[in-house]
Amino acid sequence: MGAESRIIIDNKAIGGEEFDQLAKGKKPIANPAPNPPPARNANNSKGKKSRRRQQQKQPSAAAVRPVQRLFDTCKEVFKSGSAGIVPSPDNVEKLRAVLDDIKPADLGLNPDIACLTLANLDGAAPNGKKPAIRYLHLHECNKFSIGVFCLPPSGVIPLHNHPGMTVFSKLLFGTMHIKSYDWVLDEEDQQPKVRLAKVKTNSDLTAPCNTSILYPEDGGNMHCFTAVTACAVLDVLGPPYNDDEGRHCQYYFDFPSSQFSGIFDGVVVPDEEKEGYGWLQERDRPADLVVRGELYRGPPFFK
Repeated sequence: MGAESRIIIDNKAIGGEEFDQLAKGKKPIANPAPNPPPARNANNSKGKKSRRRQQQKQPSAAAVRPVQRLFDTCKEVFKSGSAGIVPSPDNVEKLRAVLDDIKPADLGLNPDIACLTLANLDGAAPNGKKPAIRYLHLHECNKFSIGVFCLPPSGVIPLHNHPGMTVFSKLLFGTMHIKSYDWVLDEEDQQPKVRLAKVKTNSDLTAPCNTSILYPEDGGNMHCFTAVTACAVLDVLGPPYNDDEGRHCQYYFDFPSSQFSGIFDGVVVPDEEKEGYGWLQERDRPADLVVRGELYRGPPFFK
């Protein structure tokens, strides 16, 4: 997910003033002479106490907000990344561990109300259209993006790709059905706009659960999310979508493998495995996909 909603926001510091205050403190008391007399020892003691108070004001590692830890880790993991470049295994595990610990409250989300207002923004979804999806934008730069998708029951983010990207998705609450694919053959071996893909995932996921990761060439690079209940998913993309750099969000129809059997030379799918494959056909962005972008209003973090 990610480019389903293109949102442009000022990328200035969030909560910067608050963190600046934590960094400020009284200057330590300086000795007035190289060899102060014994009578000044009381002042030296006060200076040490002042410095101790100053140190106590600095946030410890344990006191850092989870959202701040997430941003800092993303900045470190993706600092030298580019399209098609997967972070090292150590960095993947580092970011996965941070995401695994994230809770809805860490992002200011209340599962009881996060998705309830969506259906009533324009009334119930008319003419059988899918209900609107809410997108909370935390950050986007040329290296990575962070955002949260809140889906009401039956909300759908259609099947789409993530070209040259590594994507971390953490289901924060609710139950979501995930169907994902990876390509079977290189693009040059296939006919234009219709390609054979192997199913990677086709199941329900219920929070709390571990973070899912997809890669440029595997892990379910094309996926579709369908909300079984109201749910929210935290998405980290590295690098983010960028049309100018060839990272365009492409949507797809998927068809059973039997529907196009035999049209490509060299592609053989055993009958007993056909359910594990599908043909993906490019499509325009679905007209009934409504994603409403909102500013993130959870606990502040410094950029």
